[in-house]
Amino acid sequence: MTFYAHSRTHTEQVLAGFQGLSLGALIATLKTWNDERITRRELNGLTDRELADIGLSRSDIEIVVKRGR
Repeated sequence: MTFYAHSRTHTEQVLAGFQGLSLGALIATLKTWNDERITRRELNGLTDRELADIGLSRSDIEIVVKRGR
């Protein structure tokens, strides 16, 4: 029961963050989040050598994800 109560509180907090957003803005936010997630996953899947070949290091991944280099 504690897990349910905690999950419910967390869910309500997350949903409260979307209050006032239009459906289009919500969809755009979710699309951006998903694109960043995929980019992060793909870059983390490369070896250090492969990252170096494209001019990146592991520490650059989050910057690239946020800026969309």
